[in-house]
Amino acid sequence: MIYLLLGVFGAIAGSFVNALVWRLHELSGSKKLSSKRKRELSMMRGRSMCSQCGHQLAWNDLIPIVSWVSLRGKCRYCRKSIADSPLVEVGLSTAFVVSYTFWPVTLHGAGLIDFCAWLILLVGLAALLVYDLRWMLLPNKIVYPLFWIALASLMTQVVFFDGGPRLLFDGLYGFAVGGGIFYVLFQVSSEKWIGGGDVRLGALLGLMLASPTQALLLIFVASSLGTLYVSPLLLTRKLKTNMRIPFGPFLIVGAVIVKLVGSAILHWYTRTFLIV
Repeated sequence: MIYLLLGVFGAIAGSFVNALVWRLHELSGSKKLSSKRKRELSMMRGRSMCSQCGHQLAWNDLIPIVSWVSLRGKCRYCRKSIADSPLVEVGLSTAFVVSYTFWPVTLHGAGLIDFCAWLILLVGLAALLVYDLRWMLLPNKIVYPLFWIALASLMTQVVFFDGGPRLLFDGLYGFAVGGGIFYVLFQVSSEKWIGGGDVRLGALLGLMLASPTQALLLIFVASSLGTLYVSPLLLTRKLKTNMRIPFGPFLIVGAVIVKLVGSAILHWYTRTFLIV
């Protein structure tokens, strides 16, 4: 039952992510928007609408995954392709279930608090991933709230669940490692190798992992994923060397991997290669 509930909540959260990234992008556009249009695009006050024709959507247009499949990926009213991908809903639903399956600590006390915060953070990270893929930007309007949620979760464990000064130190150390390495690359390359958004995202993920060792592992995993993606494209000349590739999605996927199985990876590495 818990798997079903997490899958459903994940799909609903994925639908929210699709709406959030589109509305946020529309609100941040260069064109001046009227007060009415701003209200329509507001996540709090605006009604669900088709991003193509602006028609208000009915309840049966908003069922995650099911509505997209039943409409064959086209708006009921204008018959244009629905811009929102059902892959976001499927992906976040899967991420919720996988997180529960591989959660590294017991789900009570501090572990339960951390897990609940993690699900909320996953929603924000999914929004960043989609936004970066579509527009190669990691908006501060998503990054900063996630930072405060991660910090609140960390402080809750430090103060109320005997995390102690060591956990606080590890969280701040992870923040410094995750953001510091990317900040150096950002400065050395004059923004050519990495963007400022990646620096802030790296710091956020380091804080979330609350471990300098796992922050380093995150950078290794994300870089490896990026290399695996880019190398075949370069070899087949489908990707030119001067083209930009968003690094945020690799960081986010890497963070999920490290959060769930990072300790197991480090344990395997030390037992395999550091035997003395």
